[in-house]
Amino acid sequence: MIVVTGGAGFIGSALVHRLNQLGAEDILIVDVLGTDDKWRNLNGLVFEDYMERDEFRELVLRGNAFDDINVDWVAHLGACSATTERDAAYLMDNNYAFSQEIAEWALAREARFVYASSAATYGAGEHGYSDVGPISQLRPLNGYAFSKQLFDIWAMRTGALDQCAGIKYFNVFGPNEAHKEDMRSVVCKGFEQIRDTGRIRLFKSDRPEFGDGEQMRDFLYVRDAVAMTIFLLENTTANGLFNAGGGVARTWNDLARAIFAALDKEPVIEYIDMPENLRGKYQYHTQAEIGKIRLAGYTAPITTLEDAVRDYVQNYLVPDLRLGEAG
Repeated sequence: MIVVTGGAGFIGSALVHRLNQLGAEDILIVDVLGTDDKWRNLNGLVFEDYMERDEFRELVLRGNAFDDINVDWVAHLGACSATTERDAAYLMDNNYAFSQEIAEWALAREARFVYASSAATYGAGEHGYSDVGPISQLRPLNGYAFSKQLFDIWAMRTGALDQCAGIKYFNVFGPNEAHKEDMRSVVCKGFEQIRDTGRIRLFKSDRPEFGDGEQMRDFLYVRDAVAMTIFLLENTTANGLFNAGGGVARTWNDLARAIFAALDKEPVIEYIDMPENLRGKYQYHTQAEIGKIRLAGYTAPITTLEDAVRDYVQNYLVPDLRLGEAG
């Protein structure tokens, strides 16, 4: 059996979709469906069972359910991913304590354990974006990133990172993210703005070394994020923390122009003031160093920003389809 926490979420459901394409169907999805349309991400996917997170936590992690079932892989992608979440106690329980419990459970069963860390742990990037440097010096800018950083440190301190892999996803975008509301990518939100108003809105820069819309990110298509995740699940000797990015920084202006091009429209970009709650907590430049995962044997090419945006916009956003619904 393969366990995917967050399996109805963005990267999690994309992972299940790809596993199905590879012939895997004995999958347990663990998530919190809530009242939004996240259930649509499960449309067309094949899996053995679904379990709510709290039930899984009580019956499996704290009980003895599944003791007679062989679990091969555990992909722990479930977390509160809202960078604006202010409830630190919730973040510590959901992103830190729950991660400890599932890591200990998986490793005790000798299951391959791969979990989602985050590029947000790098903070403002004052120490760079290397996945081979010391992690204790990193200074996250929000509670979400702090909870992820604490689990990375715990996994390192306890030796768990010598037996598993943590993935620092950079700016992942693509189909199945619609339920994330404000945490959706600018591709998703920008498409809606262009559809409804004919223009896209980007933040002004409040740093003189960056022009408006020239803030830079390492954008990664979800299919590449999933391919890297499966690579680490398959390779039991690839342990430790790994960046999952394209290794190239592109501007928000580049991204906006790619969306307009995918819609065959001329760019119309409006620059707006950055919200007060983001000032001082905003990353102006991120670029993953991906030499470590390459050295581990990952050789697949990274989808270009323009090709990824075109595929996402034309095949998923315009027809309003999720991965399983589109086939």
